[in-house]
Amino acid sequence: MPDADEVKDDEESEEEDDVEDEPPENFGVEQPRRGRQSVSAEAYGEWNKKQAFVPPVIEKTAEQKERLKAVLSSSFMFSSLDDHEFNIIIGAMKEVNVATGERIIHQKDDGDTLFVIESGEFECLIKNYEDGTEKVVKVCGPNDVFGELALLYNAPRAASVESKTTSIVWQLDRQTFNYIVKETAQNKRARYDTFLQKVPLLSDMDSYERSQLADALRVQTVADGATIVTQGEMGNTFYIIEEGAAVAMKDGVNVMNYTVGDYFGELALIKNQARAATVLAQGATKLLSIDSLTFQRLLNVAYLEERAAQYT
Repeated sequence: MPDADEVKDDEESEEEDDVEDEPPENFGVEQPRRGRQSVSAEAYGEWNKKQAFVPPVIEKTAEQKERLKAVLSSSFMFSSLDDHEFNIIIGAMKEVNVATGERIIHQKDDGDTLFVIESGEFECLIKNYEDGTEKVVKVCGPNDVFGELALLYNAPRAASVESKTTSIVWQLDRQTFNYIVKETAQNKRARYDTFLQKVPLLSDMDSYERSQLADALRVQTVADGATIVTQGEMGNTFYIIEEGAAVAMKDGVNVMNYTVGDYFGELALIKNQARAATVLAQGATKLLSIDSLTFQRLLNVAYLEERAAQYT
């Protein structure tokens, strides 16, 4: 017969097992909404079994697939996917035709889809609930993604989105996004958000603006001595040095040295003029680049113009 201590140990062990088999406190109870929150891993157990992921496959014509491939290939959100992941996304997306003035996202609603624009324009609007007015905070065009924040951060819609023109968008469901895209997108945002905070030019951006910029960055590696920009040419790209160094040469004279966190190329974009100098890589150099359209849309151009006046 077991002694008293053994019985006590067995009872404690059973109690611990019971605790592990119970769902977390408040599981299944609707919680009050708060502002945007960070993502936490979902808990699983007997009460919440993780299901095998079976991506949806929406039939498409060959013409639709080619159009969608062109759109996704130009979108930052999907640029890091491998071929297999890319094909899953192609299969899961649904084409949606949107009429002028149609509101396809409503602020504070729960979000279960994101959208990629093929054609047309959309306004992102934030409502002031005190006076009922709405303010346009962003205009999205072809290849832009919207609706992803609710999926990335498990939060209500941060803004309403309404079409300015007759438009075509591609819609992706939350489950496919979570399994295929989310981790890649989060890792990229986290990595470059930290880096961008250290760039003086971008110090006035808030976290949301910085995350949008992080999504839009293109990564480029150049060899020692490679020409990045050429004096006299029209510029359409802004650069930030992530690794390595570069030197600016004007009429053959060294006029500037760049190291990690330094940026160049903004003057040609702000003033719509030719490059003022040639910039060469010094050693293997890793660059983050932003095209002119993204530069104008995401960065505070008025602020940059003030800074540019220092060089005139």
